[in-house]
Amino acid sequence: MGIEIANESGTRVDETSIVAAARFALDRMGVSPLAELSMLLVELDVMTDLHERWMDLPGPTDVMAFPMDEVGEGGTIGGRPDSPAGGPALLGDIVICPVYASEAATTAGHSLDDELALLTVHGVLHLLGYDHAEAAEEREMFTLQDGILTDFHSAARAARRRAVQRDADTRLLGSVGLDGSDPSGDPG
Repeated sequence: MGIEIANESGTRVDETSIVAAARFALDRMGVSPLAELSMLLVELDVMTDLHERWMDLPGPTDVMAFPMDEVGEGGTIGGRPDSPAGGPALLGDIVICPVYASEAATTAGHSLDDELALLTVHGVLHLLGYDHAEAAEEREMFTLQDGILTDFHSAARAARRRAVQRDADTRLLGSVGLDGSDPSGDPG
């Protein structure tokens, strides 16, 4: 799955974590591994312009999604009529404003990284055709979003625990030779 990210926001963020959240959500939703996703992090004024131009709403927002290819049943993506058969499908673009997200994170009482993961999953779901204009749609989308985020954070914690254990094992095994002796030659 090709996920490109460009940070033009002027804000330092963990881009690797954002891509991981996108990949996790796409995998969870059964999207073809041939799909391509573009993510753009922008400044407040750029997001304001996009929000006003495309949604006809005043001021900035936190995330916008611009779908490209139509998503079919089972998370498969149909290519554009002018794209070569069998080629990677363009899922679309997700645009996020980290400055706006930072304010939302503070209000929600969690980290900017957590807010960016939430917005990434939210954007992926929009690209896949989910919406929250109606109450029933909102319940469906937000329930799915919360489940994906919970599983993503659990998987990330488990990966960190494995990495810590692997590092501890490496240090321990690195200080003891295969025969149980100290490889540095130090007798004591």
